[in-house]
Amino acid sequence: MAPAPSSTTSAITLNINGEKHHLSVDHRTTLLDALRERLDLTGTKKGCDQGQCGACTVLVDRRRVVSCLNLAVAAEGREITTIEGVADGDELHPVQQAFLDLDGYQCGYCTPGQICSAIAVIEEHAAGWPSAATDDVAAQAPPPLTPEEIRERMSGNLCRCGAYVSIVQAVSRGAQAHEEARTAAAEEAAA
Repeated sequence: MAPAPSSTTSAITLNINGEKHHLSVDHRTTLLDALRERLDLTGTKKGCDQGQCGACTVLVDRRRVVSCLNLAVAAEGREITTIEGVADGDELHPVQQAFLDLDGYQCGYCTPGQICSAIAVIEEHAAGWPSAATDDVAAQAPPPLTPEEIRERMSGNLCRCGAYVSIVQAVSRGAQAHEEARTAAAEEAAA
């Protein structure tokens, strides 16, 4: 029988990459530390631990968050996706494949956060969300996903290797694959 939680701990269930994980955590435990230290999901990296570098970016309810600034208890009941849950079995996510094909990973330390962020960026852009680089925020259609748009949208993720050119190309290719998949799904639904 598990010990009863104290006033500073809570028993929580985290839904990570489609699996439920039950654990008791101190209320101050960050999502990052719960992932890495308690659940051995070490793909998410601890960088600055201050929310400035983006190395710990994961998806929570399909939106990107820096897991070092989010508490594990606040993530209960939400859908969490880490880099370990991005691929579809043995098939890499198109963004992962683009990072490999275009050498967008360099040392690789920031890559998990970059990929999680890029996936959310592509979805945000496809949904028509403007960025600070968007000229016409009232436009009905999403702006073209230019290198400037990608750089602005990915600006919360730092790469100390300086692989930004390759990362921008990889995000652009990932967005292209996303759009092709969306078009194919719409055509299949219409048939």
